[in-house]
Amino acid sequence: MGHTEADLVQLLHTGPFHLALRTALAVRGLPLQRVQHHLAHRGIKVGVTSLSYWQQGARRPQRPESMKAVRALEEVLQLPGNSLIRLLTEGAAARGEVERPAARSYRSLVEASGVVEELIAGLESPVDGGLHTVGHHERVRIGAGRELVGRDSQHVVRAHRDGVDRYVAIHHGDPGCDPSRVEVRATENCRTGRVRWHRETGVLIAELLFDARLRAGETYLFGYGFEDGTAGASGEYVRGFTYAGGQYVLQVRFDEAALPVRCRRFTQSSAGAPRGGRSQLTLSGRHRTVHLVEQGVRPGLLGIDWDWE
Repeated sequence: MGHTEADLVQLLHTGPFHLALRTALAVRGLPLQRVQHHLAHRGIKVGVTSLSYWQQGARRPQRPESMKAVRALEEVLQLPGNSLIRLLTEGAAARGEVERPAARSYRSLVEASGVVEELIAGLESPVDGGLHTVGHHERVRIGAGRELVGRDSQHVVRAHRDGVDRYVAIHHGDPGCDPSRVEVRATENCRTGRVRWHRETGVLIAELLFDARLRAGETYLFGYGFEDGTAGASGEYVRGFTYAGGQYVLQVRFDEAALPVRCRRFTQSSAGAPRGGRSQLTLSGRHRTVHLVEQGVRPGLLGIDWDWE
């Protein structure tokens, strides 16, 4: 797989460590023997085998002398100071089958988490789908009756293990939502697989099947949407993030017949926690939209709410 400077910048931000190191070596065009030579000139002895294990993810530098070698690698590979060290320290408690960004559980993010986990289990799919978000642009539409008409997503993900070929999208409707009437649309680079819902909570999950099976470190861009319009008045849109990193853009568009009197962005550490990070958002006159941009999301909740009166 070819690597670019842009890939390297992204991986230094999101990790995991071994993929960032492997990409840096590829982009800089340095074989392991040459890297070992540069380290030796700095008085640091590391075997080629150890370097190979580090970039494969088979072993992880942990001892003080190994961490010293990682700092030297940042110099040899012309990387920002502490960029590799940060990936090691932040990922220390988040290791699983393959290194992945730090994660939060659905249970801490979603009030109907038990339903979500049960529906996903029914698909015989792990809650950790092997993907984390690199970029997500979401457009939400509010109708003339103040209802959530639908939402559309363009999503870029990166696999943190081999063999991933699908994404499980979750739609949690407003009170009164009839998930059996919600339409799932696969719009770009994917197709709709199995769909399951829970009527009492208004939760629906849908498999989006990719056109390719991903290897660890590969990215994938796909588009999808939900057409709802089955519930009552909507007062907010919230997105939960289980992994840190990546950019998120949320735009909410209102029908000209139903305009809110004020809109705010907010953050929330968990479903039951108080909301913070509030700031007023100005509704654009012509297009009747508000939006937020988060360059590097943190695990938790992020959204926009609004008042009708």
